[in-house]
Amino acid sequence: MTDYENFSKLMIEEFEKKLGIVLSERQCQDFFTFMNLLLEKNKVMNLTAITEPSEVVIRHFVDSSILLKLFGKESFDGKKVIDVGTGAGFPGLPLAILLKETDFVLSDTLGKRIAFLKEVVGNIKIKNVRLIKGRAEDLAHDKNYRERFDFVVSRGVAKVSVLSEYTIPFINVGGKALFYKMADCDAELQDGDNAIKKLGGMFHVKHPYTLISDEPERCILEIIKNSPTLKSFPRKAGLPSKEPL
Repeated sequence: MTDYENFSKLMIEEFEKKLGIVLSERQCQDFFTFMNLLLEKNKVMNLTAITEPSEVVIRHFVDSSILLKLFGKESFDGKKVIDVGTGAGFPGLPLAILLKETDFVLSDTLGKRIAFLKEVVGNIKIKNVRLIKGRAEDLAHDKNYRERFDFVVSRGVAKVSVLSEYTIPFINVGGKALFYKMADCDAELQDGDNAIKKLGGMFHVKHPYTLISDEPERCILEIIKNSPTLKSFPRKAGLPSKEPL
């Protein structure tokens, strides 16, 4: 079989087995293009420590897409989602490939990563993604982004106390923040509870899941925004990480 045939077979099997998702041919092709561009660019730029195609499928593509299994595709259709600190495009870009009726904004502080993602988006000709460069602390005070989203997602960016200040200001009242974490994050969540409440949020539930059978369990932390974020948050760039709420 060709490289694409091997990749497609693995993708179809893993997405159906782990997520209950039946991928289209176009989606497989888009993921294949994304992976190849990621691994090629990674030779000259630090985008990912995961470089085996089979590992990219599971640890990046399947993991990013777990929200569809936990919440259902219909929860996101017609909604606006921002991925804060997207890095090499995770989880936002895999979700955008699967959710063509959902509008995505992917933000990152590094222009080189945004340039890479523009190359990917241009190659797969995806229409539901916007890319922006900037710090979350600054973007969240921009009227074009502040409290404009139904969901904010973030994968592996910071501790809950810090991540909450980066993300909750972006979502509207009634919206949700979804954080990708390891399941043993109860102490971190407890430390971040004050920040969540100060920002207008409320911890709702932890959704556990197993990505690989012999590895520790992971989870999605679901936070619901129940009141507007005070105008003083987020604080100026750098302060949330230095002095968590």
